[in-house]
Amino acid sequence: MDETIRTIAVYALPVLFAITLHEAAHAYAARYFGDNTAYSQGRMSLNPLVHVDIWGTIVIPIVLFLTTGFVFGYAKPVPVEFGRLRNPKRDMAWVSLAGPAANFIMAVMWLVFGALMIFLNVDEEFPTRVAQAGIVTNLLIMAFNLLPIPPLDGGRVVTSMLPHSLAYKFARIEPYGFFIVLALVFLKVVGYWVIPVMAVGETLVRLVATPFTFFLL
Repeated sequence: MDETIRTIAVYALPVLFAITLHEAAHAYAARYFGDNTAYSQGRMSLNPLVHVDIWGTIVIPIVLFLTTGFVFGYAKPVPVEFGRLRNPKRDMAWVSLAGPAANFIMAVMWLVFGALMIFLNVDEEFPTRVAQAGIVTNLLIMAFNLLPIPPLDGGRVVTSMLPHSLAYKFARIEPYGFFIVLALVFLKVVGYWVIPVMAVGETLVRLVATPFTFFLL
């Protein structure tokens, strides 16, 4: 039980920021491309509290971790009126990619933080484990959200890239997307997408972080 509590403590901050700042990035991108809906509702904020969903951000991740060892959750979805974007079909992709991009940047920051702990000879195990959890959590959320099934970010990117007729047909999957994703998770098929994407993401994270970690390690 003590180890479980310690693990939850390690993952708490990385999961909280990974989920909520993912949504904040969507809000920033939406406003940049012309939709002020999220901004007007106070969702364009780096304050995690405005994005927290009690079930999706706290209860579900803890229950999943305790029962399966798999950590997944979600924040309150940022409201985006794609029709208000300056170029709805094109800009939909950029708004959707903003969330995974935020997770990628956070993974880089956690890697640099971990390298800094080593450079400063910090003997405490806790901050090092938090840094490792931050990298894994953000890569996982990035990879999962890039799954090409609407309403996940990857699905909306695919919709944006398809010709209008095909995009319309593909977007009709969205009401069933949640159930499709649950089925893929239950059948353990989703790993065939998530694991390779995480591996590529980790390589890119280490590459991007190299200028920062070169003098620390």
